[in-house]
Amino acid sequence: MTDDPLLSRIEDAGLNASAPPEQRWLDGWLLRFNPGKAKRARCINAVADGRLPLDERLSLAEAAYAEHGLPLHLRITPFTRPADLDDLLAARGWRRFDDTRVMLRRDLPPPDPSRRNLKPQAVPLDEFADLIGAMRGSPAAQRDAHASRLLSSPVPYQAFAVRDGEVIVACGQFAREGDLVGLYDVFTAIPSRGQGIGRELCAWMLDRAVEQGARHAYLQVDADNAEARALYHRLGFADVYAYHYRTNAPIEGD
Repeated sequence: MTDDPLLSRIEDAGLNASAPPEQRWLDGWLLRFNPGKAKRARCINAVADGRLPLDERLSLAEAAYAEHGLPLHLRITPFTRPADLDDLLAARGWRRFDDTRVMLRRDLPPPDPSRRNLKPQAVPLDEFADLIGAMRGSPAAQRDAHASRLLSSPVPYQAFAVRDGEVIVACGQFAREGDLVGLYDVFTAIPSRGQGIGRELCAWMLDRAVEQGARHAYLQVDADNAEARALYHRLGFADVYAYHYRTNAPIEGD
């Protein structure tokens, strides 16, 4: 599976789109310290084998996360190095959590003119971070951290909201890198679910991305979010790989 060049490009694109200003390298590991909601922006991505013994790297990483007041979470993907890192952490008693699926739609179709009836409004990125944070019930500090990450992203985002009168019923954004586009932060307000609004917004955003040069689309979704995964399957997405996290700290929500 990891021999497919498109999948490794998607992994790179996801890393680029979630890059925070607070990050640094440690012997082949990319350490991220953004205090927002997204764990991708406040975890370790182990992308190279490195030279230090594992225990020494872990010790240095733990000290770095302690300096930032964050728990140490290590993201495990099919591209993680060393390849047996998940087993090595499990043997040390590190707990696994947040099973996630990366989904892909290859060869996006031409835009559908009928979808132009949907009229999402463009939203500035800092306002979008506050909007999606309010809809999710995120605290102010996480909203501010999200805004900081979006505004400094090396891959530009475009954010949108769908209104019913004065009420925002759905929102979402995409990040396009060349011919790849990633859907992020798609959310439908609870009273408006079951009406197909989220699906139409996703399709509309994909149309706009195709007009800008996108050919393939990806997204990341919790493995147990059956409703969202069913929506994305209807849009032509399919699971292509999974990732999860390991930690030796208390798991959030426990």
